[in-house]
Amino acid sequence: MWACLQPVFMAEKNEEDWLSIADEFNHRTNFPNCIGAVDGKHIRRCKPDGSGSEFFNYKSYFSTVLMALVDADYKFIAIEQSHLYKRLERNELTIPKGGPLRLDENGEHVPLVTVGDEGFALSQHVLGPHPHRNLSTAKRISNYRLTTARRTVECAFGILCNKWRVFHRAFVLHPDFADIVVKACCVLHSYVQPRDGVRFEDTPHECPLENIESFGTRSTARGTGVREYFTKYFICSQGCLPWQYGKV
Repeated sequence: MWACLQPVFMAEKNEEDWLSIADEFNHRTNFPNCIGAVDGKHIRRCKPDGSGSEFFNYKSYFSTVLMALVDADYKFIAIEQSHLYKRLERNELTIPKGGPLRLDENGEHVPLVTVGDEGFALSQHVLGPHPHRNLSTAKRISNYRLTTARRTVECAFGILCNKWRVFHRAFVLHPDFADIVVKACCVLHSYVQPRDGVRFEDTPHECPLENIESFGTRSTARGTGVREYFTKYFICSQGCLPWQYGKV
């Protein structure tokens, strides 16, 4: 199933694909230069026969981590068990150069970014929220705008789990076969989702999968600078939304 559907519904993206995803994110979530929302979840497993502690996580149960990158239509762009974030950090996903956000006349070029939660370290293509302490109005607005875009990945996991109920309990499968089941469910989700449309009852809190604690290394100076540029953009005349101040 994965071999047949993945090349069509979760194929490797080219530069034109990334730009199309960014346009749709901006249209749906008012977040420019965004090419996806990224998150990781623990998928519970029963202890494999004869296994050691290789699947035993910090929450004291057996699991594997599913990393996912999701578009604005709640479809999975890419999934990996451990290496997706590293590929983002290393710019190994054929992501094109960004464009200006028109914050000023110079039109500084800002990279295309993915949005994640506070568990992800900042880098050129990974953007996370400001730490939740002593926040200025500008930073609160930036966090609100980012959270609105990032919610797509939470919704995607919720839709996945509510459609494929196997995720509501621990997998009683050999680890290798469990991985096959996960991949099959994810590619079927990306096949079915455009045909089902968006159902707003599939909210993030309905997802039974637990968040990962943290992922990535220390934030880079480039990543911090990109976040600061977005923060300024969201309160300037070009990037401000009329209703955003009522949300913070």
